[in-house]
Amino acid sequence: MTEPRNRPDSRTPAASAASAASNESDPTEQSLWRPLRLLQAAMDADIARVYAEARIDGLKPSFVLELLRLHSRGPMTITELAESVDRTHSALSQKVAAMRAAGLVRTVAGPDARSKRVTLTAKARRMAGRLAAEWRATEAALAELEAEIPYPLSQVVTDLEQALQRKSFHDRITEKLAADPEWE
Repeated sequence: MTEPRNRPDSRTPAASAASAASNESDPTEQSLWRPLRLLQAAMDADIARVYAEARIDGLKPSFVLELLRLHSRGPMTITELAESVDRTHSALSQKVAAMRAAGLVRTVAGPDARSKRVTLTAKARRMAGRLAAEWRATEAALAELEAEIPYPLSQVVTDLEQALQRKSFHDRITEKLAADPEWE
């Protein structure tokens, strides 16, 4: 059985004080975002487990959006693919390299000497139907989860986006930094 994360320290008072001092000197001991990151990592691990059980080798959950986009729209330059999935060119370039190493995509000469087009390999084309099925099943499972909780994550995202339109995250951070003497 795992222990609760926020359990009061049951050690001696001196150990508790040392732990509290350590937490004060290491701001990473507290994070509002870590639980969300860990939840997404756990869910991605479950998707990866589905792939492993289906004996789909070399596939990471993070590749599926791009693979399905390439299957649907055909070969694209890295820039076109990045724009279509709302990622940076740099991030997509790294991902394409990883997908190429996994044997899922290849790059061919683009319309000019400087560009390359990303295209699916035969291996990726053969698994495209299964990837689309997994995508639909994952979206249905997420909808089921959202129906079980009082405040759906998709609504949280919408509400956060609206709050950030009123005042950007950058502005919120810089206001806090202006009040912190260590930032100066």
